Amino acid sequence: MSYLFGYGGHQPSLDTFGADQFDERNPKQQKSKAVFFYYFYFALNVGSLFSNTILVYFEDIVMWTLGFGFSTASAVDGPESAIKGSRKILHCDEFKCLDKAAVMAAEEQSSLIVDPWRLCTVTQVEEAKCVIRMLPIWLCTIIYSVVFTQMASLFVEQGEVTKLEFGNFHIPAASISAFDICSVLICTGIYRKILVPLAGRLSGNPKGLTELQRMGIALIIGMLAMIAAGITELERLRRAPPGKDSSTLSVLWQIPQYVLVGASEVFMYVGQLEFFNEQAPDGIKSFGSSLCMASISLGNYVSSMLVIMVLGITARGEKPGCIPEDLNNGHLDRFYFLINAGLTVIDFVIFVYCAKWYKSTSWEGSQNVSHKNEKVEDAVALV
Repeated sequence: MSYLFGYGGHQPSLDTFGADQFDERNPKQQKSKAVFFYYFYFALNVGSLFSNTILVYFEDIVMWTLGFGFSTASAVDGPESAIKGSRKILHCDEFKCLDKAAVMAAEEQSSLIVDPWRLCTVTQVEEAKCVIRMLPIWLCTIIYSVVFTQMASLFVEQGEVTKLEFGNFHIPAASISAFDICSVLICTGIYRKILVPLAGRLSGNPKGLTELQRMGIALIIGMLAMIAAGITELERLRRAPPGKDSSTLSVLWQIPQYVLVGASEVFMYVGQLEFFNEQAPDGIKSFGSSLCMASISLGNYVSSMLVIMVLGITARGEKPGCIPEDLNNGHLDRFYFLINAGLTVIDFVIFVYCAKWYKSTSWEGSQNVSHKNEKVEDAVALV
């Protein structure tokens, strides 16, 4: 529980705080801010690469004390590194969260009893409207997170019933997720060095692709990942000996599905971080960044609900259902094809509609530039 609270608290604050070091009024720093999100996600995956390979191997051979020791050392080093790095923090000259949008005359202020639950400033109203506009986009990303969640759940279960031995060496099924992390690291470099310049020349957008375009591409790659997982499961079932609870298929067959998920992460989660940070007003940028984490969290819950629903529908009487304890008696491939790939197709169609409907918001300082001349009367919002 403490891990969940800590992770949910520090990561949205970390990327928001890092992005705030750049002055958006400076074109050079504005470009550097877009690059920051890639390196931020790159750094997260470098740490994950260590935990998903070395630590998983220690735990697989029952060396839990050593694994927890490394984790504890990393947790201690984190605050120490933050303190050392604080000396290089760039401090902004102006306080961004100032409420400059709504100004009331002194006589109006004295004649009103202000109830914050019934009277709002223009800034508060515009911030609420901004969040409401972002919600449809955010809801569409939850289904993608269902695809992402499979790496830590069904992908691992699928890998456990494949051939994990190579000579005298045993590969932990969870370690195959290292290919996802390597895919993220490689695709991050490819996107920044190749795709951005190429797409920039073709589209005229210095970013290469907009955040919404990247998120749409991620949904398409996520579909391909589920199709690859389904094909792997079909081949695994074909090579499962009768009466056995495993298969002679090598676990390396899972590499394509992990690589595709990793490639989609670069487009989806980096795009989300940049999108929500850019579209959220200055006063609630950390909230915008936290929407990305909330999407992953809800994706886990939705995935669990889907598994429970599928088991409830398909497991009747003596029928084991699509996802039984012994996967050789089930049809995990159908779950991949019909549930994940099918849901992602529907989600992609809805996302395209929402992306076309969405109108980007440009913020200057702590005000929306398009609302500078609004009257004070528009600041009142009754519950």
